Amino acid sequence: MFQSLGDRLQNVFDGLRGRGKLSEADVKAALREVRVALLEADVNLEVAKDFVAQVQEKAIGSETLLSLNPDQRVVAIVHEQMVATLGGKAAVPNLRNDGNVWMLVGLQGAGKTTTAGKLAYRYKAQGRRPLLVAADTQRPAAREQLRILGQQIGVPVLEVGDDEPVRVTKQRLDAALKADFRDLVIVDTAGRLQIDEGLMGQLQELRDALQPTERLLVVDAMTGQQSLPVAKSFDERVGLSGLILTKMDGDARGGAALSAKHVTGKPILFAGMSEKIDGLEPFHPDRIAGRILGMGDVLTLIEKAKALEGDDDGALEKGKGIGDFSLADMLTQMRRIKQMGSFSDVLGMIPGANKLMPPGAQVDEREIGRVEAIISSMTERERRDPKLLNASRRKRIARGSGTTVQDVNRLMRNYEEMRTLMKRMGKRPPGRGGRNRPRF
Repeated sequence: MFQSLGDRLQNVFDGLRGRGKLSEADVKAALREVRVALLEADVNLEVAKDFVAQVQEKAIGSETLLSLNPDQRVVAIVHEQMVATLGGKAAVPNLRNDGNVWMLVGLQGAGKTTTAGKLAYRYKAQGRRPLLVAADTQRPAAREQLRILGQQIGVPVLEVGDDEPVRVTKQRLDAALKADFRDLVIVDTAGRLQIDEGLMGQLQELRDALQPTERLLVVDAMTGQQSLPVAKSFDERVGLSGLILTKMDGDARGGAALSAKHVTGKPILFAGMSEKIDGLEPFHPDRIAGRILGMGDVLTLIEKAKALEGDDDGALEKGKGIGDFSLADMLTQMRRIKQMGSFSDVLGMIPGANKLMPPGAQVDEREIGRVEAIISSMTERERRDPKLLNASRRKRIARGSGTTVQDVNRLMRNYEEMRTLMKRMGKRPPGRGGRNRPRF
């Protein structure tokens, strides 16, 4: 989502780097470009003005301009202010031992139903016993969608009937909780294409009956800052405790994410990073700021890798050295990385990785799929011993994978380069990386 903004800001800072000193005029000129980049990213005008003013106040001073590395100091100030704009410290929803009722509100199409399923999946994995309440009686198939999600993740769903009085819903919920203990109730409510009195009246009535401990507004990040007046309206009528931004993996410009906390005063608790059921992440302002400024997001990458540590297929076979990296190992590692998200997302979490690619270049996910198809079309023996791949075998593999012999040859060249690199890494003496070799 922040690719365009990140590229613009990094170009601005590249213009400052390498100078022995910076003048006040240099900083002001750079900040003018920063402001333009923010506005082009659909950031709220007041947010952009305040951001630049805060950075300028801190950056234009003897302490910064006369420091040994003024360019680095300016970038650090921008990062610090961006973290503050995004919300400062990461916020978490209020979660008690029991009696937690979270009510999701928002306009139709924002992703409330999917988000409800993702929240239930996430907290079930943490040992909670969630219950989903399908209270969206307006959108066709909303209740069926939540029921299917509940079946997929093994979470029960209480469906609200058409024209069911709120007091009846409350009675049914109390009876369900009495029969089967649940410590987290997630309520998916109805939405509209726009705010109207009917919608707000229903939500207020449901809020008063259920007394939710969290009232979370689900915002489609693709709508940009246009979604922020909606947030203010919901807050005035329902009283919000936090925000969830969905579709953060889209190609929108990111204005909603950068403006939401400043405009609404409510913390962003979660961000939807993919359509997958596990594609909901806690919103960490410092990590998002790092991604935007090209500093990477190593902590999130480590967390994603740790979540896959239980999969023994991810390591090299027992007894194999790092130089024995086979095509089977390559396929396994590619599949593990895909579990972390798209290759573009993973590269974005590695500091400086964007500098290794030509300007404007994008990772072709289809090419990655072709590589997977080629290796999958090999026999187990061929994957373990690539030396067997003569001309006739390569033709067979190309036909089986729907690719060309040239594609197979290119893959083998890349594989050999990777294998050679890994051998070099494995030969490093202790004290230069020999002890702590990467685990591939």
